[in-house]
Amino acid sequence: MNPIADKEILFKERQRFTQWWIWLILLGINGLFLFGVFKQVAGGEQFGDKPMSNTGLLILTAISILITILIANFHLDTIISREGIYVRFFPFHLRFKRIIWDAINKSFVRQYRPIGEFGGWGLRYGLSGSGKAYNVSGNKGLQLEFRDNKKLLIGTQKPDELTKVLKAINQLKQ
Repeated sequence: MNPIADKEILFKERQRFTQWWIWLILLGINGLFLFGVFKQVAGGEQFGDKPMSNTGLLILTAISILITILIANFHLDTIISREGIYVRFFPFHLRFKRIIWDAINKSFVRQYRPIGEFGGWGLRYGLSGSGKAYNVSGNKGLQLEFRDNKKLLIGTQKPDELTKVLKAINQLKQ
């Protein structure tokens, strides 16, 4: 269900984890487990010097594949309307979180250091007062500073378009 189906959407973005190295690691792990299943379960030869049981190997292979499918389905959705910002980092947020403009003191697009400020990408909590971050890649994001002094950074791959929308609705607050 779309939480703002009856409202005008001014900006919409869906981001996924697209870093090649994440997929290389996941495919490598899955490939190793599948090779082990093929060799040990299907071929009858032990896989490794201290092989696990066939059941254990099948369970670990299934878990590895399920984790890969889960990560493939992670996505960050950002929607902006005149009423506010709607954000969802699936599967951590099953529903959109609504942030009304009146709750925000500052809202602007900025460049940030994902590792230095938040320890990487994902659903993150900053170490030195930088607040929370929802990000999947890159180093640009919508910085929100709330009236209660909390901070939230929402990553974006469309910084120019997002800045234009904030200006158009008079919500670019620095």
